[in-house]
Amino acid sequence: MTEHQLTWRASPAALALTTCAAVALTAGVVGRWWELIVFAAPMLGALGTVMWLPRPAIGVRVEASARMLRCFESESVHFSVDVTACGGAAELEVAPAPSDGYTVEPVGDGDYVVSADRWGRYESALTVTARAGGGLLTASLPVPVTELRVFPLAPPMPTPLPHATLPDRIGAHRTRRFGSGVEFGDIRPHAPGDPLRSVNWPVSARRGRLHVTERIMDRAADVVAVLDTTPQAPGPASESLHRTVRGATQVVQTALQRGDRAGVVVHGLRLRWLGADIGRRQFYRILDTVLDSEAGAAEGTLVPRVALPPRAVVIAFSTMLDTNFALSLLELRRRGHVVVAVDVLRGPPFEYELDPMTGRMWRLERRNMYRNMGVLGVPVVAWDDDSALDLALALADRARRRSGALR
Repeated sequence: MTEHQLTWRASPAALALTTCAAVALTAGVVGRWWELIVFAAPMLGALGTVMWLPRPAIGVRVEASARMLRCFESESVHFSVDVTACGGAAELEVAPAPSDGYTVEPVGDGDYVVSADRWGRYESALTVTARAGGGLLTASLPVPVTELRVFPLAPPMPTPLPHATLPDRIGAHRTRRFGSGVEFGDIRPHAPGDPLRSVNWPVSARRGRLHVTERIMDRAADVVAVLDTTPQAPGPASESLHRTVRGATQVVQTALQRGDRAGVVVHGLRLRWLGADIGRRQFYRILDTVLDSEAGAAEGTLVPRVALPPRAVVIAFSTMLDTNFALSLLELRRRGHVVVAVDVLRGPPFEYELDPMTGRMWRLERRNMYRNMGVLGVPVVAWDDDSALDLALALADRARRRSGALR
């Protein structure tokens, strides 16, 4: 519940009465026309009734059904608002406030539906118009009602995970080692210490001695999405933030659906992170962390060691225009993490079209940067199509393994 103070002013009707009365009185006194003075008397009486009418309210009290609303893009969510006058009398009229980011539609007495087509944080507001003094006084103010958090929608296509040494934790990723699992690996002669349930009785009966079935170990991974949210120059670079958030959402969503632990690091003017965890609740916590990235956290450019679990798989989304961000990725690779960078920039980051020679030099420079980062152990892959992130990550993993074999 919040209270907002009203600032009263003369209504259009009061201004019209005052103007007509002033003109009639002036003309009547100057021209000595008593008829005009009689004509202005009722208007002056109407203006004077404000002194005998109930005292105007000093403010309005707003009570919303929820302080925070959450939904995904293009979804709608209901909320109700109760607006009352406090400290006096007033006639209130409530209407949705105009906004470019979201839409509020009334569906009943005090009930509204709000929706937004793009992810982000919005402060949904209503416009309260108050009238008092028989319509001679009016006040209008926008009233913030509730905070709307719109989460990005990610394509349902799963994203592949780069090959890495996974931690010793049961999961859904096949490894090259034998141990506890469900996938068939091999059959070998029985050795002391093998559990009885692993004995393959049909093979043992045919060969005349005990044989056991080995299974391929299934392990879980720790996946951390790193987002580059540093301010970019106006143009294609600044518009790439939308693709950065959407790609990170798809990676995190896929990891959590596999049963892996997922976390996020937002790398911008301020550094903010959320440790890796599992479950559906972690998915919404990650989205909240991304939306709250401007709220402030630790300063610095390098990702702290506590933000990433050991041997975590790091998938970074960036325009690759910030040198500090590239250096932070190299530092993560030096710590032993598997790092893959996804370039979300489409073409040159300039608002105007480049001439053919300059455009070719730009492409050569980017290709050289890709090669240098790959040699240092951080493959960079371009993400040209919004619906082909899985193909981009597959190419990045292939390039990483090829560069590792060459070294």
